[in-house]
Amino acid sequence: MGSPEFDEKSFNPEVVHHVEVSSKEVDTGAALVGEAGDIDPAEAIRVRKKIDRHILPMMCVLDCVQFMDKITLGNSAILGITTATHLTTNQYNWLGTIFFLSHLVSEYPQNLALQKYPVGKWMSLNTVVWSVALCCHAACTNFAGLFICRAILGLCEGSITAGFMIVSSMFYTRNEQTLRYGYWFSMNGMAQIVCGFISFGCLHIQTTNFEPWQWLMIITGVITFINGVCFFFLFPDSPTTAWFLTSEERALAVARIKENQTGVENKHFKKEQMIEALLDPKTWMFALFAAFENVPNSLNNQRSLIVSSFGFTNLQTTLLGCVDGVIEITTILTGVNIAARVPNSRAYVGTLFFIPNIVGVIVINTLPWSDKVGLLFGQWLTGVGITAFVLSLSWVSSVTAGHTKRITTNAIMLCAFCIGNAAAPFMWQEKYKPRNHVPWTIIGICYAICMMLLLAIRYHLNYENQLRDLEPHDDQYDDMYIERVNEDGTIDEIKVEKEFLDLTDKQNRDFRYVL
Repeated sequence: MGSPEFDEKSFNPEVVHHVEVSSKEVDTGAALVGEAGDIDPAEAIRVRKKIDRHILPMMCVLDCVQFMDKITLGNSAILGITTATHLTTNQYNWLGTIFFLSHLVSEYPQNLALQKYPVGKWMSLNTVVWSVALCCHAACTNFAGLFICRAILGLCEGSITAGFMIVSSMFYTRNEQTLRYGYWFSMNGMAQIVCGFISFGCLHIQTTNFEPWQWLMIITGVITFINGVCFFFLFPDSPTTAWFLTSEERALAVARIKENQTGVENKHFKKEQMIEALLDPKTWMFALFAAFENVPNSLNNQRSLIVSSFGFTNLQTTLLGCVDGVIEITTILTGVNIAARVPNSRAYVGTLFFIPNIVGVIVINTLPWSDKVGLLFGQWLTGVGITAFVLSLSWVSSVTAGHTKRITTNAIMLCAFCIGNAAAPFMWQEKYKPRNHVPWTIIGICYAICMMLLLAIRYHLNYENQLRDLEPHDDQYDDMYIERVNEDGTIDEIKVEKEFLDLTDKQNRDFRYVL
Protein backbone atom coordinates (compact mmCIF):
# COMPACT_ATOMS: atom_id res chain seq x y z
CA MET A 1 0.00 0.00 0.00
CA GLY A 2 1.37 3.44 -0.91
CA SER A 3 1.61 6.49 1.28
CA PRO A 4 -1.78 7.70 2.57
CA GLU A 5 -3.31 11.00 1.56
CA PHE A 6 -5.04 13.56 3.71
CA ASP A 7 -8.73 14.20 3.25
CA GLU A 8 -9.37 17.93 3.25
CA LYS A 9 -12.62 17.56 5.24
CA SER A 10 -12.73 17.46 8.99
CA PHE A 11 -14.41 14.71 10.99
CA ASN A 12 -18.16 14.52 11.30
CA PRO A 13 -18.71 15.37 14.99
CA GLU A 14 -21.86 13.17 15.06
CA VAL A 15 -19.73 10.10 14.39
CA VAL A 16 -16.40 10.95 16.00
CA HIS A 17 -16.48 12.57 19.41
CA HIS A 18 -13.11 14.26 19.27
CA VAL A 19 -11.88 17.74 18.58
CA GLU A 20 -11.90 18.15 14.83
CA VAL A 21 -8.94 19.71 13.06
CA SER A 22 -8.42 20.45 9.38
CA SER A 23 -5.58 18.64 7.67
CA LYS A 24 -4.38 22.02 6.40
CA GLU A 25 -3.69 23.10 9.94
CA VAL A 26 -1.49 20.19 10.94
CA ASP A 27 2.03 19.21 9.98
CA THR A 28 2.62 17.20 6.79
CA GLY A 29 4.01 14.38 8.90
CA ALA A 30 0.89 14.08 11.09
CA ALA A 31 -0.72 11.15 9.23
CA LEU A 32 2.57 9.44 8.49
CA VAL A 33 3.95 9.35 12.02
CA GLY A 34 1.18 7.06 13.21
CA GLU A 35 2.54 4.28 11.01
CA ALA A 36 5.91 4.16 12.74
CA GLY A 37 4.69 2.61 15.98
CA ASP A 38 7.30 2.15 18.68
CA ILE A 39 10.70 3.33 17.51
CA ASP A 40 13.47 0.74 17.50
CA PRO A 41 16.67 2.67 18.38
CA ALA A 42 18.76 0.54 16.02
CA GLU A 43 16.31 1.19 13.16
CA ALA A 44 16.26 4.90 13.94
CA ILE A 45 20.05 5.02 13.71
CA ARG A 46 19.98 3.07 10.44
CA VAL A 47 17.49 5.54 8.92
CA ARG A 48 19.51 8.51 10.17
CA LYS A 49 22.66 7.13 8.56
CA LYS A 50 20.75 6.57 5.33
CA ILE A 51 19.56 10.18 5.44
CA ASP A 52 23.13 11.33 6.11
CA ARG A 53 24.47 9.41 3.12
CA HIS A 54 21.93 10.90 0.74
CA ILE A 55 21.55 14.54 1.79
CA LEU A 56 24.64 15.61 3.77
CA PRO A 57 27.12 15.30 0.88
CA MET A 58 24.86 17.36 -1.38
CA MET A 59 24.34 20.02 1.29
CA CYS A 60 28.08 20.20 1.91
CA VAL A 61 28.92 20.52 -1.78
CA LEU A 62 26.27 23.17 -2.41
CA ASP A 63 27.36 25.22 0.60
CA CYS A 64 30.97 24.94 -0.57
CA VAL A 65 30.29 26.16 -4.11
CA GLN A 66 27.93 28.98 -3.06
CA PHE A 67 30.47 30.34 -0.56
CA MET A 68 33.27 29.87 -3.09
CA ASP A 69 31.27 31.97 -5.53
CA LYS A 70 30.67 34.59 -2.87
CA ILE A 71 34.39 35.08 -2.17
CA THR A 72 35.41 35.18 -5.83
CA LEU A 73 35.27 38.96 -5.59
CA GLY A 74 37.90 38.99 -2.85
CA ASN A 75 40.14 36.57 -4.74
CA SER A 76 39.65 38.51 -7.97
CA ALA A 77 40.99 41.63 -6.27
CA ILE A 78 44.54 40.30 -6.59
CA LEU A 79 43.87 38.69 -9.99
CA GLY A 80 43.33 42.02 -11.73
CA ILE A 81 39.59 42.77 -11.56
CA THR A 82 40.01 46.22 -10.01
CA THR A 83 42.39 47.37 -12.76
CA ALA A 84 40.51 45.73 -15.63
CA THR A 85 37.16 47.25 -14.64
CA HIS A 86 38.61 50.54 -13.31
CA LEU A 87 37.20 50.14 -9.81
CA THR A 88 37.81 52.73 -7.09
CA THR A 89 38.02 51.65 -3.43
CA ASN A 90 34.49 52.94 -2.85
CA GLN A 91 33.12 51.06 -5.86
CA TYR A 92 34.82 47.87 -4.74
CA ASN A 93 33.19 48.26 -1.32
CA TRP A 94 29.82 48.77 -3.00
CA LEU A 95 30.18 45.43 -4.81
CA GLY A 96 30.41 43.77 -1.40
CA THR A 97 27.48 45.79 -0.07
CA ILE A 98 25.04 45.33 -2.97
CA PHE A 99 25.33 41.56 -2.64
CA PHE A 100 23.95 41.71 0.88
CA LEU A 101 21.44 44.49 0.18
CA SER A 102 19.81 42.39 -2.54
CA HIS A 103 20.11 39.37 -0.25
CA LEU A 104 18.27 41.42 2.39
CA VAL A 105 15.46 42.39 0.00
CA SER A 106 15.00 38.79 -1.13
CA GLU A 107 15.16 37.09 2.26
CA TYR A 108 11.51 37.11 3.28
CA PRO A 109 10.14 36.37 -0.24
CA GLN A 110 12.67 33.53 -0.48
CA ASN A 111 11.51 32.10 2.86
CA LEU A 112 7.87 32.30 1.77
CA ALA A 113 8.77 30.51 -1.46
CA LEU A 114 10.59 27.83 0.53
CA GLN A 115 7.38 27.26 2.48
CA LYS A 116 5.13 27.20 -0.58
CA TYR A 117 7.28 25.28 -3.09
CA PRO A 118 9.39 22.09 -2.79
CA VAL A 119 12.49 23.12 -0.87
CA GLY A 120 15.06 21.18 -2.90
CA LYS A 121 13.67 22.27 -6.27
CA TRP A 122 13.52 25.92 -5.24
CA MET A 123 17.13 25.93 -4.03
CA SER A 124 18.19 24.21 -7.27
CA LEU A 125 16.52 26.87 -9.41
CA ASN A 126 18.25 29.64 -7.48
CA THR A 127 21.60 27.85 -7.79
CA VAL A 128 21.33 27.60 -11.58
CA VAL A 129 20.43 31.30 -11.91
CA TRP A 130 23.29 32.08 -9.53
CA SER A 131 25.78 30.16 -11.71
CA VAL A 132 24.76 32.03 -14.88
CA ALA A 133 25.14 35.40 -13.11
CA LEU A 134 28.58 34.37 -11.87
CA CYS A 135 29.76 33.48 -15.38
CA CYS A 136 28.46 36.85 -16.58
CA HIS A 137 31.01 38.55 -14.31
CA ALA A 138 33.67 37.63 -16.87
CA ALA A 139 31.93 39.76 -19.51
CA CYS A 140 31.83 42.88 -17.33
CA THR A 141 34.09 45.78 -18.19
CA ASN A 142 32.93 48.35 -15.63
CA PHE A 143 31.42 48.88 -12.21
CA ALA A 144 27.82 48.94 -13.47
CA GLY A 145 28.01 45.47 -14.99
CA LEU A 146 29.60 43.97 -11.88
CA PHE A 147 27.05 45.75 -9.71
CA ILE A 148 24.14 44.05 -11.51
CA CYS A 149 25.78 40.63 -11.40
CA ARG A 150 26.52 40.89 -7.69
CA ALA A 151 22.93 41.99 -7.04
CA ILE A 152 21.60 38.88 -8.81
CA LEU A 153 23.92 36.69 -6.73
CA GLY A 154 22.51 38.27 -3.58
CA LEU A 155 18.92 37.64 -4.66
CA CYS A 156 19.64 33.94 -5.19
CA GLU A 157 21.74 33.57 -2.04
CA GLY A 158 18.64 34.21 0.08
CA SER A 159 17.37 30.69 -0.57
CA ILE A 160 20.43 28.63 0.41
CA THR A 161 21.07 29.11 4.14
CA ALA A 162 17.32 29.50 4.82
CA GLY A 163 16.66 26.31 2.87
CA PHE A 164 19.35 24.41 4.72
CA MET A 165 17.90 25.53 8.06
CA ILE A 166 14.48 24.20 7.05
CA VAL A 167 15.87 20.93 5.69
CA SER A 168 17.97 20.32 8.82
CA SER A 169 14.95 20.76 11.09
CA MET A 170 12.92 18.38 8.87
CA PHE A 171 15.36 15.48 8.93
CA TYR A 172 17.27 15.74 12.23
CA THR A 173 16.72 15.91 15.97
CA ARG A 174 17.84 18.98 17.88
CA ASN A 175 21.14 17.47 18.96
CA GLU A 176 21.81 16.06 15.50
CA GLN A 177 21.12 19.46 13.96
CA THR A 178 24.00 21.07 15.85
CA LEU A 179 26.49 18.64 14.31
CA ARG A 180 24.95 18.76 10.83
CA TYR A 181 24.97 22.57 10.78
CA GLY A 182 28.65 22.33 11.60
CA TYR A 183 29.30 19.83 8.83
CA TRP A 184 27.73 21.85 6.02
CA PHE A 185 28.76 25.27 7.32
CA SER A 186 32.38 24.16 7.68
CA MET A 187 32.37 23.85 3.90
CA ASN A 188 32.81 27.64 3.89
CA GLY A 189 36.34 26.85 4.98
CA MET A 190 36.68 24.23 2.27
CA ALA A 191 35.52 26.84 -0.22
CA GLN A 192 38.38 29.13 0.82
CA ILE A 193 40.85 26.30 0.26
CA VAL A 194 39.40 25.29 -3.13
CA CYS A 195 39.07 28.88 -4.30
CA GLY A 196 42.61 29.60 -3.16
CA PHE A 197 44.00 26.77 -5.30
CA ILE A 198 41.80 27.71 -8.28
CA SER A 199 42.99 31.32 -7.97
CA PHE A 200 46.59 30.11 -7.78
CA GLY A 201 46.03 28.10 -10.97
CA CYS A 202 44.34 31.02 -12.72
CA LEU A 203 47.39 33.19 -12.09
CA HIS A 204 49.33 30.78 -14.32
CA ILE A 205 46.86 30.87 -17.22
CA GLN A 206 48.19 33.05 -20.00
CA THR A 207 45.50 33.87 -22.58
CA THR A 208 45.06 36.84 -24.85
CA ASN A 209 42.20 39.19 -23.90
CA PHE A 210 41.04 36.93 -21.06
CA GLU A 211 42.52 37.64 -17.66
CA PRO A 212 42.99 35.34 -14.63
CA TRP A 213 40.02 36.87 -12.73
CA GLN A 214 37.75 36.10 -15.70
CA TRP A 215 38.88 32.47 -15.71
CA LEU A 216 38.11 32.30 -11.98
CA MET A 217 34.53 33.47 -12.61
CA ILE A 218 33.96 31.04 -15.48
CA ILE A 219 35.44 28.01 -13.72
CA THR A 220 33.50 28.56 -10.48
CA GLY A 221 30.32 29.37 -12.43
CA VAL A 222 30.45 26.11 -14.40
CA ILE A 223 31.07 24.11 -11.20
CA THR A 224 28.01 25.74 -9.63
CA PHE A 225 25.81 25.10 -12.67
CA ILE A 226 26.63 21.38 -12.66
CA ASN A 227 25.93 21.21 -8.94
CA GLY A 228 22.58 22.99 -9.32
CA VAL A 229 21.38 20.54 -11.97
CA CYS A 230 22.41 17.50 -9.89
CA PHE A 231 20.73 19.01 -6.83
CA PHE A 232 17.43 19.33 -8.71
CA PHE A 233 17.22 15.63 -9.48
CA LEU A 234 18.78 14.14 -6.35
CA PHE A 235 17.92 16.31 -3.35
CA PRO A 236 14.70 15.42 -1.43
CA ASP A 237 12.15 18.08 -0.52
CA SER A 238 10.95 16.45 2.70
CA PRO A 239 11.27 13.18 4.67
CA THR A 240 7.62 12.51 3.78
CA THR A 241 8.53 12.32 0.07
CA ALA A 242 12.24 11.40 0.11
CA TRP A 243 12.89 9.12 -2.88
CA PHE A 244 15.58 7.10 -1.14
CA LEU A 245 13.35 6.07 1.81
CA THR A 246 10.72 3.34 1.80
CA SER A 247 7.24 4.18 3.10
CA GLU A 248 8.11 2.57 6.44
CA GLU A 249 11.39 4.49 6.62
CA ARG A 250 9.59 7.76 5.87
CA ALA A 251 7.25 7.16 8.80
CA LEU A 252 10.23 6.37 11.03
CA ALA A 253 12.11 9.44 9.78
CA VAL A 254 9.17 11.64 10.82
CA ALA A 255 8.68 9.85 14.15
CA ARG A 256 12.38 10.32 14.92
CA ILE A 257 12.05 14.10 15.08
CA LYS A 258 9.01 14.05 17.37
CA GLU A 259 11.26 15.11 20.25
CA ASN A 260 11.95 18.43 18.46
CA GLN A 261 8.27 19.38 18.89
CA THR A 262 8.60 21.37 15.66
CA GLY A 263 7.19 18.88 13.10
CA VAL A 264 8.29 18.62 9.49
CA GLU A 265 6.56 21.42 7.59
CA ASN A 266 3.22 23.05 6.81
CA LYS A 267 2.63 24.55 3.36
CA HIS A 268 -0.05 26.98 4.56
CA PHE A 269 0.97 30.47 5.66
CA LYS A 270 -0.40 31.38 9.09
CA LYS A 271 -0.59 35.11 9.76
CA GLU A 272 -0.91 34.66 13.52
CA GLN A 273 2.38 32.77 13.63
CA MET A 274 4.12 35.54 11.71
CA ILE A 275 2.81 38.10 14.24
CA GLU A 276 3.97 35.92 17.13
CA ALA A 277 7.46 35.77 15.62
CA LEU A 278 7.55 39.57 15.35
CA LEU A 279 6.53 39.97 19.00
CA ASP A 280 8.86 37.29 20.39
CA PRO A 281 11.88 38.85 22.20
CA LYS A 282 14.20 35.99 21.28
CA THR A 283 13.61 36.66 17.57
CA TRP A 284 15.20 40.09 17.90
CA MET A 285 17.95 38.93 20.25
CA PHE A 286 19.06 36.39 17.66
CA ALA A 287 18.72 39.07 14.96
CA LEU A 288 20.95 41.49 16.87
CA PHE A 289 23.52 38.76 17.32
CA ALA A 290 23.47 37.97 13.59
CA ALA A 291 23.92 41.64 12.69
CA PHE A 292 26.89 42.28 14.99
CA GLU A 293 28.51 38.90 14.31
CA ASN A 294 28.56 39.55 10.58
CA VAL A 295 30.12 43.00 10.61
CA PRO A 296 33.53 41.19 10.72
CA ASN A 297 32.35 39.10 7.74
CA SER A 298 33.45 42.00 5.53
CA LEU A 299 36.91 40.43 5.90
CA ASN A 300 35.91 37.92 3.22
CA ASN A 301 36.34 40.59 0.54
CA GLN A 302 39.22 42.37 2.30
CA ARG A 303 41.31 39.38 3.40
CA SER A 304 43.43 39.08 0.25
CA LEU A 305 44.05 42.82 0.15
CA ILE A 306 45.04 42.88 3.82
CA VAL A 307 47.40 39.90 3.56
CA SER A 308 48.94 41.41 0.43
CA SER A 309 49.47 44.69 2.30
CA PHE A 310 51.50 42.80 4.93
CA GLY A 311 54.13 42.34 2.23
CA PHE A 312 53.26 38.98 0.66
CA THR A 313 53.24 38.45 -3.11
CA ASN A 314 50.05 37.65 -5.02
CA LEU A 315 51.04 33.99 -5.35
CA GLN A 316 51.78 33.75 -1.62
CA THR A 317 48.50 35.51 -0.77
CA THR A 318 46.37 33.07 -2.78
CA LEU A 319 47.96 30.08 -1.07
CA LEU A 320 47.89 31.64 2.41
CA GLY A 321 44.15 32.07 1.97
CA CYS A 322 43.86 28.28 2.18
CA VAL A 323 45.00 28.44 5.80
CA ASP A 324 41.93 30.52 6.64
CA GLY A 325 39.83 27.66 5.33
CA VAL A 326 41.66 25.06 7.43
CA ILE A 327 41.19 27.17 10.56
CA GLU A 328 37.47 27.63 9.87
CA ILE A 329 36.87 23.92 9.29
CA THR A 330 38.82 22.92 12.41
CA THR A 331 37.20 25.42 14.75
CA ILE A 332 33.63 24.86 13.52
CA LEU A 333 33.84 21.08 13.79
CA THR A 334 35.47 21.35 17.22
CA GLY A 335 32.85 23.79 18.47
CA VAL A 336 29.76 21.92 17.27
CA ASN A 337 31.09 18.62 18.62
CA ILE A 338 31.59 20.17 22.06
CA ALA A 339 28.11 21.75 21.96
CA ALA A 340 26.52 18.47 20.86
CA ARG A 341 28.19 16.48 23.62
CA VAL A 342 27.79 18.94 26.51
CA PRO A 343 24.07 19.54 27.16
CA ASN A 344 22.78 23.13 27.05
CA SER A 345 26.23 24.59 26.30
CA ARG A 346 25.62 26.50 23.05
CA ALA A 347 25.96 29.98 24.56
CA TYR A 348 29.03 29.06 26.60
CA VAL A 349 30.81 27.39 23.67
CA GLY A 350 30.03 30.31 21.35
CA THR A 351 31.30 32.82 23.92
CA LEU A 352 34.50 30.84 24.46
CA PHE A 353 35.26 30.76 20.74
CA PHE A 354 35.07 34.56 20.51
CA ILE A 355 38.08 34.98 22.81
CA PRO A 356 40.70 34.16 20.10
CA ASN A 357 39.00 36.70 17.82
CA ILE A 358 39.47 39.49 20.34
CA VAL A 359 43.08 38.42 20.90
CA GLY A 360 43.60 38.53 17.12
CA VAL A 361 42.21 42.07 16.89
CA ILE A 362 44.54 43.23 19.69
CA VAL A 363 47.53 41.60 17.96
CA ILE A 364 46.77 43.26 14.61
CA ASN A 365 46.32 46.68 16.24
CA THR A 366 49.46 46.55 18.38
CA LEU A 367 52.19 44.59 16.57
CA PRO A 368 54.78 46.55 14.57
CA TRP A 369 53.89 46.79 10.89
CA SER A 370 57.20 45.12 10.05
CA ASP A 371 56.14 41.90 11.80
CA LYS A 372 54.19 40.51 8.86
CA VAL A 373 54.16 36.93 10.19
CA GLY A 374 52.76 38.05 13.54
CA LEU A 375 50.12 40.17 11.80
CA LEU A 376 49.18 37.22 9.62
CA PHE A 377 48.70 35.01 12.68
CA GLY A 378 46.59 37.74 14.26
CA GLN A 379 44.30 37.74 11.24
CA TRP A 380 44.05 33.95 11.31
CA LEU A 381 42.89 34.13 14.95
CA THR A 382 39.95 36.32 13.93
CA GLY A 383 38.46 33.41 11.98
CA VAL A 384 37.75 31.27 15.05
CA GLY A 385 34.55 33.04 16.14
CA ILE A 386 32.54 31.97 13.09
CA THR A 387 31.76 28.88 15.20
CA ALA A 388 29.36 30.97 17.30
CA PHE A 389 27.32 31.96 14.25
CA VAL A 390 26.99 28.33 13.19
CA LEU A 391 25.75 27.45 16.69
CA SER A 392 23.27 30.34 16.58
CA LEU A 393 21.75 29.08 13.31
CA SER A 394 21.10 25.62 14.75
CA TRP A 395 20.00 27.15 18.05
CA VAL A 396 17.33 29.44 16.59
CA SER A 397 15.90 26.53 14.58
CA SER A 398 15.76 24.37 17.71
CA VAL A 399 13.94 26.93 19.84
CA THR A 400 11.34 28.05 17.28
CA ALA A 401 8.26 25.94 16.53
CA GLY A 402 5.42 26.50 14.07
CA HIS A 403 6.42 26.40 10.41
CA THR A 404 5.33 29.93 9.52
CA LYS A 405 6.88 31.27 12.70
CA ARG A 406 10.10 29.41 11.93
CA ILE A 407 10.43 30.75 8.39
CA THR A 408 9.61 34.26 9.64
CA THR A 409 12.21 34.05 12.40
CA ASN A 410 14.78 32.63 9.97
CA ALA A 411 14.05 35.47 7.56
CA ILE A 412 14.46 38.13 10.26
CA MET A 413 17.73 36.62 11.47
CA LEU A 414 19.12 36.32 7.95
CA CYS A 415 17.98 39.88 7.16
CA ALA A 416 20.01 41.03 10.17
CA PHE A 417 22.88 38.93 8.83
CA CYS A 418 22.60 40.90 5.57
CA ILE A 419 22.47 44.27 7.34
CA GLY A 420 25.69 43.52 9.21
CA ASN A 421 27.39 42.37 6.03
CA ALA A 422 26.07 45.27 3.93
CA ALA A 423 27.15 48.03 6.30
CA ALA A 424 30.60 46.66 7.10
CA PRO A 425 32.48 47.12 3.78
CA PHE A 426 32.42 50.90 4.17
CA MET A 427 34.65 50.64 7.25
CA TRP A 428 37.53 49.85 4.95
CA GLN A 429 38.33 53.36 3.75
CA GLU A 430 41.47 54.40 1.91
CA LYS A 431 42.32 56.87 4.68
CA TYR A 432 42.61 54.07 7.25
CA LYS A 433 45.19 52.07 5.29
CA PRO A 434 47.52 50.34 5.83
CA ARG A 435 46.93 49.69 9.56
CA ASN A 436 43.11 49.92 9.40
CA HIS A 437 42.92 50.65 13.14
CA VAL A 438 39.34 51.97 12.94
CA PRO A 439 37.73 48.94 11.20
CA TRP A 440 39.68 46.48 13.35
CA THR A 441 38.55 48.27 16.52
CA ILE A 442 34.92 48.18 15.36
CA ILE A 443 35.28 44.46 14.69
CA GLY A 444 36.64 43.89 18.20
CA ILE A 445 33.69 45.77 19.74
CA CYS A 446 31.26 43.66 17.71
CA TYR A 447 32.84 40.48 19.04
CA ALA A 448 32.42 41.70 22.64
CA ILE A 449 28.74 42.59 22.03
CA CYS A 450 28.13 39.15 20.53
CA MET A 451 29.49 37.44 23.63
CA MET A 452 27.04 39.38 25.81
CA LEU A 453 24.12 38.65 23.50
CA LEU A 454 24.72 34.89 23.58
CA LEU A 455 24.63 34.90 27.37
CA ALA A 456 21.53 37.13 27.38
CA ILE A 457 19.69 34.73 25.04
CA ARG A 458 20.55 31.80 27.28
CA TYR A 459 19.30 33.64 30.37
CA HIS A 460 16.01 34.53 28.65
CA LEU A 461 15.32 31.00 27.42
CA ASN A 462 16.27 29.42 30.74
CA TYR A 463 13.90 31.81 32.57
CA GLU A 464 11.07 30.83 30.20
CA ASN A 465 11.73 27.14 30.86
CA GLN A 466 11.55 27.73 34.60
CA LEU A 467 8.17 29.47 34.24
CA ARG A 468 6.79 26.55 32.23
CA ASP A 469 8.01 24.03 34.78
CA LEU A 470 5.73 25.72 37.34
CA GLU A 471 2.63 25.61 35.11
CA PRO A 472 0.02 22.82 35.30
CA HIS A 473 -0.25 20.48 32.31
CA ASP A 474 -2.06 22.04 29.35
CA ASP A 475 -4.43 19.44 27.86
CA GLN A 476 -5.92 21.74 25.20
CA TYR A 477 -4.27 19.84 22.34
CA ASP A 478 -4.26 16.33 23.77
CA ASP A 479 -7.23 14.89 21.84
CA MET A 480 -6.95 16.08 18.22
CA TYR A 481 -7.86 13.90 15.22
CA ILE A 482 -7.93 14.07 11.42
CA GLU A 483 -9.26 11.76 8.73
CA ARG A 484 -6.93 9.81 6.48
CA VAL A 485 -8.24 8.28 3.26
CA ASN A 486 -6.30 5.16 2.24
CA GLU A 487 -5.81 4.05 -1.36
CA ASP A 488 -8.43 1.32 -0.98
CA GLY A 489 -11.04 3.92 -0.02
CA THR A 490 -11.19 3.12 3.67
CA ILE A 491 -11.02 5.95 6.19
CA ASP A 492 -8.86 5.87 9.29
CA GLU A 493 -9.08 8.08 12.34
CA ILE A 494 -5.60 9.38 13.06
CA LYS A 495 -4.80 10.97 16.37
CA VAL A 496 -2.44 13.89 15.87
CA GLU A 497 0.22 14.21 18.51
CA LYS A 498 0.79 17.70 19.86
CA GLU A 499 4.22 17.75 18.24
CA PHE A 500 2.62 17.51 14.76
CA LEU A 501 -0.16 20.09 15.13
CA ASP A 502 2.11 22.84 13.79
CA LEU A 503 1.92 24.67 17.11
CA THR A 504 4.35 27.44 17.93
CA ASP A 505 6.74 27.22 20.87
CA LYS A 506 4.46 29.70 22.68
CA GLN A 507 1.28 27.67 22.07
CA ASN A 508 2.81 24.34 23.07
CA ARG A 509 3.46 24.71 26.80
CA ASP A 510 5.21 21.34 26.85
CA PHE A 511 7.92 22.84 24.62
CA ARG A 512 11.23 23.36 26.39
CA TYR A 513 13.98 25.53 24.97
CA VAL A 514 17.44 24.03 24.54
CA LEU A 515 20.18 26.24 25.94
